[in-house]
Amino acid sequence: MTVNDDVLLVHGGTPLEGEIRVRGAKNLVPKAMVAALLGSAPSRLRNVPDIRDVRVVRGLLQLHGVTVRPGEEPGELILDPTYVESANVADIDAHAGSSRIPILFCGPLLHRLGHAFIPGLGGCDIGGRPIDFHFDVLRQFGATIEKRADGQYLEAPQRLRGTKIDLPYPSVGATEQVLLTAVLAEGVTELSNAAVEPEIEDLICVLQKMGAIIAMDTDRTIRITGVDSLGGYNHRALPDRLEAASWASAALATGGNIYVRGAQQRSMMTFLNTYRKVGGAFEIDDEGIRFWHPGGQLKSIALETDVHPGFQTDWQQPLVVALTQATGLSIVHETVYESRLGFTSALNQMGAHIQLYRECLGGSDCRFGARNFLHSAVVSGPTKLQGADLVIPDLRGGFSYLIAALAAEGTSRVHGIDLINRGYENFMEKLVELGAKVELPGKALG
Repeated sequence: MTVNDDVLLVHGGTPLEGEIRVRGAKNLVPKAMVAALLGSAPSRLRNVPDIRDVRVVRGLLQLHGVTVRPGEEPGELILDPTYVESANVADIDAHAGSSRIPILFCGPLLHRLGHAFIPGLGGCDIGGRPIDFHFDVLRQFGATIEKRADGQYLEAPQRLRGTKIDLPYPSVGATEQVLLTAVLAEGVTELSNAAVEPEIEDLICVLQKMGAIIAMDTDRTIRITGVDSLGGYNHRALPDRLEAASWASAALATGGNIYVRGAQQRSMMTFLNTYRKVGGAFEIDDEGIRFWHPGGQLKSIALETDVHPGFQTDWQQPLVVALTQATGLSIVHETVYESRLGFTSALNQMGAHIQLYRECLGGSDCRFGARNFLHSAVVSGPTKLQGADLVIPDLRGGFSYLIAALAAEGTSRVHGIDLINRGYENFMEKLVELGAKVELPGKALG
């Protein structure tokens, strides 16, 4: 039998128990790698996970003349931007569709080379994530943009200059774009309604180490005073709180007990409160957090996603799987991505009872309420899940399908598992370490 590396057989019904480690955050590490382009000296980034987004950015950096090599310790990269150069359009285009990170190369390349080419972009299909705003911001800094058949060509005829920007929504990607562009722009940039996620703060720490001047106010305003040049950085990436929460939800849904080494309380406080309300247990020490199902019935809750410091949208999908096992009606109101609840149709096929609504349920009105999006859910439980054929729709939805398959009775075939490699390092090896009964067709894993 031929091994199919993109299909995973999951034999459910076994609690996940044991220890796994999370490394640097997917939502920080690739952006910190891009930041190295801005420096005049090599940078050292530690706690780097082996995920696809990191490999994509590494390839793009190397295409532009950045030397990327492993450091002395595991998970360490040395990035030397001394000889940045223009990359071949065809080579850049080979990365089109594999990641959304290339859009963040714009500012650094405009500063270093005076021009940049950005191919078509990929990423998870979870709702509108328009890139037009990125280009509007770059125009405000003084860039000119020419739309071509294979992407966007940008030029900076003169040094980019600081500007005032008011985000209509505290977008993480837009905030990153402004930070990576403003640090070397002439004058002061004032960004209002900025995202303030822990990964944004960590990126600011990286840029400050390089010589940037960045101030964060308590009202979501970030002020960046442009400098003439930046050096390298030596930085250990903050751990991935989104992956840690995914494993926590897996422990809850399967009746398991997982110690997540590397997980940190500070960036997960909102999740931990919700986890406790549902009936999950956790214990925190200096090295990580242990998550487990303490027995008895899980409790239904009302949950609303929001930007930090609210309940993160990336925590929602894995936790919804656990909520199918809670007693009563849980209400989930998704306010960040309008299509993120689409993954629940597969859970219903497995035996869950989840009804989607266009109205804003269980909380305040949001920007999707009057726009005909199915962005609220009512989860009725507990329900027994049965194994099924599942096709992964996006990164977090994909991991959620894995959790559902592990919690279900019988065997599931999970298709498209390579997408999970975008954000979960060595996830199949971790499943085996936790006692999951999974196998690639033709090749047993555990």
